[in-house]
Parts: sequence; structure tokens; C-alpha cells
Amino acid sequence: QVQLVESGGRLVQAGGSLGISCAASGLTFSTNSMGWFRQALGAEREFVTSISWRTGSTYYSDSVKDRFTISRDKAQNTVYLQMNNLKPGDTDVYYCAARVGIVSDYNYWGQGTQVTVSS
Repeated sequence: QVQLVESGGRLVQAGGSLGISCAASGLTFSTNSMGWFRQALGAEREFVTSISWRTGSTYYSDSVKDRFTISRDKAQNTVYLQMNNLKPGDTDVYYCAARVGIVSDYNYWGQGTQVTVSS
């Protein structure tokens, strides 16, 4: 069973930087990718970025490209999200997700970590 635990969310000022992490357990050789999503209260969950577990290839939404960086440490089974030049609009609960097995969607999710950007 895959378990994902996010950490590092906190209050930060606009223009600042913050790194959050996702510790995974139970990952197997069939892990395809890991991703970060975010969701505001009452809004739909939004894709932020993803990384191929095997190759390290990354993808970003246009709203965070050039500001956010996703990385992974396969030895530690951890995924990181470095967020720079944060804006109040980045305020959300950030969720880590894993796509494991022959599936098209992310099938494992963490509990989320709150990131709040003050203006």
C-alpha cells in the first residue's frame, strides 16, 4: 500500500520562497510518476507539476512554470517542490500524488499541506 505524507507548508510573504516535501512509502518498480496538485476551498483540484519516477522528466502548469521546481530522491522515496517568487494566488492546500501501475490517473494521494502566501 502506497502512503504519501506531505510536509513543509506554512505562511510566507509574497515574493518569498518555500520548499515542501512528500515522503512516500510502499512505492514499487511500477511507479510511473509523482505529482503535485493544489486546491483552494470550494475550487477544483489543479495540476501543478509532475515528475517521471524513472526518467526524471518534468512537466509544469503554465501558472507555475519558471517559478516552481519539482525534484525527486529515489533513494529516499521523497519528492520535493521548491516554490520561488510566491504570489497570493499560490495560496492553496498542496497535495502529493502518485501514479502506480497501469493506470492513467493518479491513484494515491497525500493528506495535503497548507501553503499561505500573504500580500
